[in-house]
Amino acid sequence: MKANYCRYVLKFKQPAGTSRGVLHEKETYFLRLEDESAPGVYGIGECAVFRGLSADDVPEYEDKLKELCANIGRGEATDLQSYPSIQFGLETAIYDIANGGRRQPFPSAFTEGMVGIPINGLVWMGSKEEMLSRIKEKIEAGFTTIKLKVGAINFESELEMVKFIRSCYSADTLTIRLDANGGFTPADAPQRLSEFAKYGIHSIEQPIKAGQWEEMRRLCAGSPIDIALDEELIGIFTPEKMGEMLDAVRPKYIILKPALVGGFSGSQMWMQQAAVRGIGGWITSALESNVGLNAIAQWTARMGADMPQGLGTGALYVNNIGSPLSVVGDSLRYDPSAAWSFPALEWQ
Repeated sequence: MKANYCRYVLKFKQPAGTSRGVLHEKETYFLRLEDESAPGVYGIGECAVFRGLSADDVPEYEDKLKELCANIGRGEATDLQSYPSIQFGLETAIYDIANGGRRQPFPSAFTEGMVGIPINGLVWMGSKEEMLSRIKEKIEAGFTTIKLKVGAINFESELEMVKFIRSCYSADTLTIRLDANGGFTPADAPQRLSEFAKYGIHSIEQPIKAGQWEEMRRLCAGSPIDIALDEELIGIFTPEKMGEMLDAVRPKYIILKPALVGGFSGSQMWMQQAAVRGIGGWITSALESNVGLNAIAQWTARMGADMPQGLGTGALYVNNIGSPLSVVGDSLRYDPSAAWSFPALEWQ
């Protein structure tokens, strides 16, 4: 087996605001596995490092990719436990080549175009006017669940925005999820959650920064809004530590981002630990290109989606990889007749 990789920089169509700042571009890497006994057959995965957030955002990241490619050529294993995004890319490429190198790592009724995956409409941070305009666009497009990024603009403005949405759309018509990305403090979070709860909020992701287990446990125990853990999962790679965190915090939900938690194998470990504790959750992309989003969507379809997932970020970039994926109404769909379109990539 032969392996190589390339770096690719995704450019946002418009600045993407979060409580951690405004994003204009996102670096990622593609990994290619080639079966030398079957010319022309290769698998591609995305090593979707998220600078400033991934546990493997380290200076020697690219060195690890070089080591992995060299070891694959020699038939040797590479320890990737501390490199969840590389694990994600490697697993995707392995499943892809195992299924014929057709960019279908997890074939199902989804890849046959027979079913879609329900998703939430993501509304990025911006001014109140910008966010209201984006919300209107999502609702007119057919979304029945929207996720609002909160925690960066003035809280009163965010509250007024949610209040306005509810004055137009009841909880029976529109489900609202919030994502604070750790933007609240332990001191102000209880009051803010209480204020938001007046408007029928389904859940809120990561209200305070990760690593504050005792404070997060108190929030989870007393919050009028169900809390979902997101960034809290990053950097935890063993079942024992996963269980320790879940027992300490006791959330209602966990949010699984395969590129951040150790690929599909890491995600499955989290699912197992959550299931035995009665904790639910859903799957979300982490600003991958369509290569990573495609793999996550196919895996999600195999898992079965009983509530809207967070897989609608593929249209954020001006230079995304052309793929069979598209959003139709409130569902992510796969068109098996559509072709992939890759730019010229410089493989190393």
